[in-house]
Amino acid sequence: MAESKQKQSNKKRPIIDVDIHEGALYEDLLPYLDNPWKRYITDSDWVMEKHLPYPIPGPDGLNRADAKTPDGRPAGTDLSFMQEQLLDEVGHEYGILTSAFDPSPSSMHGWYEMAHALASAYNDYQIDHWLDKDERLYGSVHVAAQEPQSAVREIERVGSHPKMVQVMLPIDDRPWGDPYYHPIFEAAERHNLMIAMHHNEPPSYYGKYPRYFVEWHCVMPNTHMVQINSMVFNGVFEKYPNLKLMMVEAGFTYAPALMRKMDQQYKALRHEVPWIKRLPSQIIREHVCFSTQPSDELSSEEFMTFVDLMGSDEMICFSTDYPHWDYDSPFQALPSLGEDLENKIFRENARNFYPKLQNTRRPVSQ
Repeated sequence: MAESKQKQSNKKRPIIDVDIHEGALYEDLLPYLDNPWKRYITDSDWVMEKHLPYPIPGPDGLNRADAKTPDGRPAGTDLSFMQEQLLDEVGHEYGILTSAFDPSPSSMHGWYEMAHALASAYNDYQIDHWLDKDERLYGSVHVAAQEPQSAVREIERVGSHPKMVQVMLPIDDRPWGDPYYHPIFEAAERHNLMIAMHHNEPPSYYGKYPRYFVEWHCVMPNTHMVQINSMVFNGVFEKYPNLKLMMVEAGFTYAPALMRKMDQQYKALRHEVPWIKRLPSQIIREHVCFSTQPSDELSSEEFMTFVDLMGSDEMICFSTDYPHWDYDSPFQALPSLGEDLENKIFRENARNFYPKLQNTRRPVSQ
């Protein structure tokens, strides 16, 4: 029995992980910044501020306590330690970096020039220190989307890199379907990049935050639903038919109810959005994928019920959310689903989602 458990614990699980939070310190970005932006950091100790009204849930903030690097740097900032603790331990075929540089430059409510400089510096740092040093890692283009013109310039600058697979946009108070942002989607489609969205701020209602972190964590899907709703009804996927959207870190169990409600409302109010020619649920099935994390601890039967309600088994992609405190282990997070479906969720759905991965396949030792 003990030997059997040991063998199971040593077995690798090849996955394509769609949410790995790598990070950097300001000092890491200095070589990639010109003045005056560099000087604001070195001479004035400038930092992006993020004011959260909640205590952070874990002893190491939002991250696993054991993910802090051996030399004391924040979790997710050291490639060799991530390789040891995550990529080698699990057996990743590929991992998609989504950044832990928080708050996102796109979340800055002013000084957009600095936001653009930071996004650009971070992209260069990501390429040099992560993508070029591990064949398993693919990246996200970070932009200052407050000014779509500067965001487009950044996509044009680094979007053709063979290991950049998506443009990363934060979910805070922006309805991304607004035509104001459509140039970003046009540039992404031109470079064969998808769009990924991840919540950056607590969900708000009536202009206010929830009172407690537990409320925030329970209603994260609300913010994701707002963005899917906005992008579908504003015609993003009709206008950019090759574009797809990855919704990161809110699970997937909210999707069936959203799809049903959008179909029902579309049938009653389609005259308001005449550019939409298909049922919203069909658009979502063809253009949207959902990461699994945080998993809802479903039984096999419950999991399959949600798959049936979504009408597709090709919309769910596995994510660990490393190194966050609620990390999902690929060995424990999901119930037994059978070899075919597990292969889709753990690898093939993500491979099919990202055009730059579709012709890649890396052997992984067991």
